Formats: sequence, structure tokens, C-alpha cells
Amino acid sequence: MSTFNTQDGTQIYFKDWGKGKPVLFSHGWPLDADMWDSQMNFLAERGYRAIAFDRRGFGRSEQPWEGYNYDTFASDINDLLEHLDLHDVTLVGFSMGGGDVTRYISRYGTERVTSLVLLGAVTPLFIKTDDHPQGVDKAAFDSIKAGLLKDRAQFISDFATPFYGTNQGMTVSDGVMTQTLNIALMASLKGTVDCVTAFSETDFRPDMAKITVPTLVIHGSADQIVPFEATGKLAAEMIKGAELKVYEGAPHGFAVTHQDQLNDDLLAFLTKITHQ
Repeated sequence: MSTFNTQDGTQIYFKDWGKGKPVLFSHGWPLDADMWDSQMNFLAERGYRAIAFDRRGFGRSEQPWEGYNYDTFASDINDLLEHLDLHDVTLVGFSMGGGDVTRYISRYGTERVTSLVLLGAVTPLFIKTDDHPQGVDKAAFDSIKAGLLKDRAQFISDFATPFYGTNQGMTVSDGVMTQTLNIALMASLKGTVDCVTAFSETDFRPDMAKITVPTLVIHGSADQIVPFEATGKLAAEMIKGAELKVYEGAPHGFAVTHQDQLNDDLLAFLTKITHQ
């Protein structure tokens, strides 16, 4: 297995497919690197080097008791980029993964990074606050944590319905639903719960001004998990020169429901960046 050790000694698993310009994928909650298999295979077959890791506490990575915060997640990404000595990287973050690639740029700069893609991301701020009234009420996140602690398996099984929008006309296979649950249950319960606090309460607004690389923001208009108006719409407005694509009627889990469209859009963006 391909692994590396972070600053605090946590062993992180990653997969590294293909050769060419590197694209690093950061997964959403409560998934792992396997959510990216379609995108990675698609790009690796077209001359790119696709890399994805399991966030600490998830998938095949170690499950430390602490460290489930965005400064640590960004440090872990930095450790991986240094471990593989990657340059000219495109960072791709989905959902909570959009936060750690954003925080990485904010903390470590763009010396190794050439572009950024935010997919259904929690940036710039997920939770409702006095100066962010369009955010989601704290009670919703408290309910998620309570549900996980009471019966994680059933909670995740139920969560997949709005995640993939099957309650709004989207169709995904039984296999996808099974895989989603299987992946989620590999994670640390502590990490799964702590990450709800991290992705809901972390304010990335100060980080957004530090993003100076070409950026693509993609969000589903029917996202029931991370509402477009509170996140993607604002992120695209705050990042100078960002390109915004809204997938009409798409749910949060559009990497599955809109797989081909996403693959094509990623390839088009990467091709454009390469020729700039």
C-alpha cells in the first residue's frame, strides 16, 4: 500500500495513477479516495497523473484521536505534496475537501499549485452566522452528530438519499448506495463526528482572498447538503476570476449522478490551464 507519515506521525493512504501533470483530489465526508475512481481513471487515461488520499481517520488511513481540523488537514496535504515532490498541481476538493485545499493555499501558498477546483464545496462558510444568514442552522449539524453517535450505519444509509438526490428524481444504483455505506463505515467514529464540527464551523472567508490561481467552481443547483446560495455562489464571487458552472438539478453527489459531465469539465479546465 502507498502511504506516507504526516508531521504528527499519522500514516495516510494514497493512490497514484498515471503519468503527466498532477491532479490531487481531496474527498468529501464521510467518504475516502475511492469516490474519485471514475475521475482518476478518466484523467489518467488521458495523460494526467491522478492522486487521491484518504483523509486522516477515514478509509485506509490511520485513526488518530485528534487532529480533525483544517490546519491539520492542510498540513497533511502539504506533507503529501512534499513526499511526492509534486509541482504544477491542480487541487480538486469536493464538499469538506474543498476546505482543506483552500486552507492549504492560504497557509502554504501556490509555489506547487497551478490551479484549483471546488466541487460542491463548503467554502467560504457553511454554518449560519449573524454575518452569513444564508448558512445552515447549527441545529442541523448537532442533529447529524447525534444521529452518528446513536446509530451511525442507519444515519449514513438515510443520509445517502438527499446526498444523491434520489428523493428529487435522481437515480443511482444499489451498488453505489452499498459502496457509500461501506466506505463511510471504514472511518473512525470520532473522526466522523469531529469533522462535522470542522466543516460546518470553519470560516474560510479570510482564505478566499489568498487564492490567486485559476479556479473552477462547480455546484449542483439542487444540492440538499451544501446549499449553493450559501457556499458555491459566494466562493465564485470571492475568488478573483473564478469560473462558475452550475449543474442544473444536480444533487450534492454529482460526481456520481453527473459523472460524465464532471469528467469532461475537469478535462476541459485542465486543458485550458495547460495552454495558458
